[in-house]
Amino acid sequence: MGAEPPARPRPQSARTQEKARQTPHAQQERKHRVLTKGHPAMVDSIAGAITVKSLDLYYVIAADAQIPISDGHGFGLYFHDCRFIGGYQMTLAGLTPVVLASTAQKGYAALFELTNPDLHSSKDRLIPKDQLGIRWERILDAEQTCVREVLTIQNLGHEAHEFPLTLQFGAGFEDIFNVRGLVRQNLGRAERPAWRGGRLHFAYHGADRLRRMATVAFSPRPDATHKTAAEFQIDVPPGATRTIAVTIALEEQPEDAGAGQLTQRPTATFDGVAGNLRTNSEEWLEQHTKLDSDSLLLNSIMERSLRDVVMLRSELGSREYFAAGVPWFVALFGRDSLIVALEMLAFQPEIAAQTLRLLASYQGSRTDRWREEQAGKILHELRVGELARAGDVPHARFYGTVDATPLFLLLLGRHAAWTGDLDLFRELQAPVEKALGWIAKAGDDHGEGYLKYRSSSTEGLVNQGWKDSGDAIVRADGGLAKPPIALVEVQGYVFAAKHAIADLYERSGEADRARQLRQEADRLRIRFNRDFWCEDQGIFALALEARSRPVTVVSSNPGHALWCGIADRDKGRRSVARLMRDDMFNGWGVRTLATSERRYNPVGYHLGTVWPHDNALVAAGCRQYGEDDAALRIFTGIAEAAMHFRHHRLPEAMAGFPRADFQVPVHYPVACHPQAWAAGTAPFLLTVCLGLEPDGFANKLRIVRPRMPGFVNRIALRGLRVGKGSADLEFRRTDDGAEVDVLQTSGQLTVEVGG
Repeated sequence: MGAEPPARPRPQSARTQEKARQTPHAQQERKHRVLTKGHPAMVDSIAGAITVKSLDLYYVIAADAQIPISDGHGFGLYFHDCRFIGGYQMTLAGLTPVVLASTAQKGYAALFELTNPDLHSSKDRLIPKDQLGIRWERILDAEQTCVREVLTIQNLGHEAHEFPLTLQFGAGFEDIFNVRGLVRQNLGRAERPAWRGGRLHFAYHGADRLRRMATVAFSPRPDATHKTAAEFQIDVPPGATRTIAVTIALEEQPEDAGAGQLTQRPTATFDGVAGNLRTNSEEWLEQHTKLDSDSLLLNSIMERSLRDVVMLRSELGSREYFAAGVPWFVALFGRDSLIVALEMLAFQPEIAAQTLRLLASYQGSRTDRWREEQAGKILHELRVGELARAGDVPHARFYGTVDATPLFLLLLGRHAAWTGDLDLFRELQAPVEKALGWIAKAGDDHGEGYLKYRSSSTEGLVNQGWKDSGDAIVRADGGLAKPPIALVEVQGYVFAAKHAIADLYERSGEADRARQLRQEADRLRIRFNRDFWCEDQGIFALALEARSRPVTVVSSNPGHALWCGIADRDKGRRSVARLMRDDMFNGWGVRTLATSERRYNPVGYHLGTVWPHDNALVAAGCRQYGEDDAALRIFTGIAEAAMHFRHHRLPEAMAGFPRADFQVPVHYPVACHPQAWAAGTAPFLLTVCLGLEPDGFANKLRIVRPRMPGFVNRIALRGLRVGKGSADLEFRRTDDGAEVDVLQTSGQLTVEVGG
């Protein structure tokens, strides 16, 4: 799956012609929405959605098992940044069934248990409520690019029942930017839906010269068809069952493709698919470090996190990466894919190498203001939908990020520390030097040595750090910071990246280059502690804006800089204390912005929400400066929040309301779930709090000041890989930390316990 987009967009003249057909107001509204990304989406809440994904195919289903035929929602069946099926509703004698239970525990399969309301049958006889049991299984088959479904209707009563069951479909073939409400119109042309041979056919001719098709097949055939609806006359004796199999097959093909290039016509079958997908998923899970503990909560969170990580695997060409999140960001994202790969290093390091190679292959090679591309810059986002392929948005290869490039270098260094392997560094040394070259000059007009951003494109992102909504970087007076902007965390990333790459150069015998990078990093640290520190606030500034003015609001961003070790020790410890005050820590985690700030908004995307991955990095920053209690407090808050989400799945973000107000975390309405770096939060928190510090080159694992949260007393890790060996470890909580037993090692790995 995961076909690569064309190398170049539609010519500029075609983009200009397309925009000319829009009114000035529509152009301005569209530009504002794509540019600012003030929210991930401008649609109704998907907080209760059931989501399943297999590689690039994913399904977002409403909690009532339906996909509304109406507009303005994010539910549907998606493939390659296109919502093929945007409506899918079942009715029993004209009424919607009642949902009893639902789950998507396995990631690639959804299961709904339904029953009937009071129904009047075709013979006008009453079928009392709860007389029918309806089991609706939906399994994604990415290999065949289809979803296979089975409806099993069981008569739980003592009389025979007859009634019509209707399935109605809608296919708009909307680009993901349309679904999110960032763009108003499709550019292509839809064919009229048609029934042929008992199958329902939808087709769409895109402006990117691709024909997209969805074909719905049934077994048995419908008894009647009406436009886009299939009707089945169900006659089921008492205690008996009836089944309907449905297959929705999706296709993409170039407009000039011959008939012989059509993929195989779908059949409505279910056999073997679930077993094959389960086997592939379980095999992948078997490759990671295993965790067991005496805490049911921790075990459940970790299992959910690891299964979500498996679910978020996607492919481009022959390489895997972690897609950023369902449903809005099922794509290669430089920052997100790098961070989750880094979070997972102790559990599954292989995908980090694939991610690095993949991003290196898309590294910027020229100056393209529309795409924000510059030589040496690492990609922000790669989209393969109609608008990107047609060149109407720059996201077929979009570089509007300031932090992906240093994070690329940092992940390479951390991956080498875990694996003890220089081969990947040697393979990527040219991209490494290009990335360092870009960092050296990007945005630094006055020679302060800071990595800054200023959008060069009218269709780029105003803000280009991880808080990339248009209103995220705010001043204390409530105004928006003015570019060029040097974010606090980005300077930390650069500092840590240069030290990590310096280590690899030294191991490769290039001591002079290593010394140069370390000197650059140390000079950056001195300037940073002078220019970013806010004595009155007791924490580092969020950023430096135009004219090097500090943006003196209290935010979570300095926690990332602490993780990177750039802060002086006293400033680091004072920053931790400030982050843990009540206006920042809401009981579930650290807010993105303090309640004391003028622009605080508990449901603002980056203005007061609580993000699990953000908290994981903040906790790592606490540990970096010896503030272990603060790190454990964050770990505990995040874990206890997970108790209140379906299957203990951590969401992309939570609202920032105080824990005392509601005693449960408040859902962020359009948060992705699952979301990659949220899924990586628990594995990373464990890595950090257990003090796992690898030295793969020496075939050594150091365990430094191991600490465990209060809700767990014993943690066992098995198959933890470092260098060419592995270890089985058991941790037991004590009054002042944790004891460690080394149960087993292989490959001459040594384990040192200290602190």
